[in-house]
Amino acid sequence: MNATATIAPAGPQYMRALERANQVRLARAELKRRVATGEIEVADVILECPWEAESMAVADLLMSQRRWGQTRCRKFLAQIPMSEKKPVGSMTDRQRRTLAAMLRAAERGRAWSATPWVTDTLTRA
Repeated sequence: MNATATIAPAGPQYMRALERANQVRLARAELKRRVATGEIEVADVILECPWEAESMAVADLLMSQRRWGQTRCRKFLAQIPMSEKKPVGSMTDRQRRTLAAMLRAAERGRAWSATPWVTDTLTRA
């Protein structure tokens, strides 16, 4: 009954938290860099939701694209009932599909849909 834990912690808790925060920050910077260079599309990131984007705000992800600023992002997200601060990881499947379809339609040069919740017409084109 005198068992003691033999596993020593890997350092103080605040040091582990700082290390984790740095990992997330560097991974997000790399993700934003890949989006900015066109290596990966934002629509794919939204659909796949990698671990580094789970707690990232939708607006931060959208604004990492070339020529996307705060105004364009705000106008784009005003088309659907979604906050700019909504984390990518907390989006529903329907929201993910809708946002991805709208982004792909915008990339093809088409105007954003007047009815953004109708994703079938946007994904077939």
